[in-house]
Amino acid sequence: MHPLLKLDDIKCHFPSKSGLVRAVDGVSLEVTAGETFALVGESGCGKSTLAKTILGLAPKTAGQIEFAGKPLIFDKSFRQRAQVVFQDPYSSLNPRLKVSVILSEPLWANKTAHGLNRQQIKRRVAEVLELVGLPPTAGSLYPHEFSGGQRQRIAIARALILDPELIILDEPISALDVSIRAQILNLLQDIQDELNITYLLIAHDLALVQHASDRVAVMYLGRIVETGPTEEIFANPRHPYTQALLSAVPAPDPTVIRNSSLIQGDVGSALSPPTGCHFHPRCPHKLAKCDQEQPHYVKQGQANLSCWLYD
Repeated sequence: MHPLLKLDDIKCHFPSKSGLVRAVDGVSLEVTAGETFALVGESGCGKSTLAKTILGLAPKTAGQIEFAGKPLIFDKSFRQRAQVVFQDPYSSLNPRLKVSVILSEPLWANKTAHGLNRQQIKRRVAEVLELVGLPPTAGSLYPHEFSGGQRQRIAIARALILDPELIILDEPISALDVSIRAQILNLLQDIQDELNITYLLIAHDLALVQHASDRVAVMYLGRIVETGPTEEIFANPRHPYTQALLSAVPAPDPTVIRNSSLIQGDVGSALSPPTGCHFHPRCPHKLAKCDQEQPHYVKQGQANLSCWLYD
């Protein structure tokens, strides 16, 4: 069985005034149909650039992308099958358009493929509004007339309007009030259960990732350092960077004593990433060859990781 999405050694390098930026530097991963696959890491590690590369919004420098078992072609068909929900619902919706127009635009743009007339499009808009928990009358209003959580529901409805197979969720709740984040998460889970949609979740909130994802990949400075089932990664992190990320998550129980694995320094620059393992300048377990050679991926339990400690 083919994975829905497969990335093989994807690189996204682009020139700047200061030199070549290696935003994504050799990422390989597979996303299975119907699952939620999370991509985590510090800000600037390349998560959003990788998402843009998958969507064709950022050109890849090297590597191969397959979708549904075939080489990916960024045509109209793919753009119907893969959609995105952005982080900020305040800026991702056109404030000059009513919600009904925002939701119907994708259908009008793909009217030939879907074969829908005006009345059918109107019914489809009402269907997706109901699916995200909004009344049909919401279509007659403008985005500014809704709360932040309601706007994100509208953004989700827009992503659903073309019946996609894959939705990329780029920090979908980080711009929302804490009180409504759980509502949006539950909504996304209900939609996935009903429609069997695949999610690629980009996040730095590890509590969200632990709650919402089936598998997780940890990214550092353009590379994947560890990937595996969410339960195993959180219960037994092996890569020093993964250990440091998880040790930084506040424990809800003040009586629990956790092993601190804090790392020193800042994330390196994508303009001049370190040689060998990109993490070695900050790694508390650095070996002699870590700054000379990039480690291979090795399997430990159900996880795969790139680290000389396990070679």
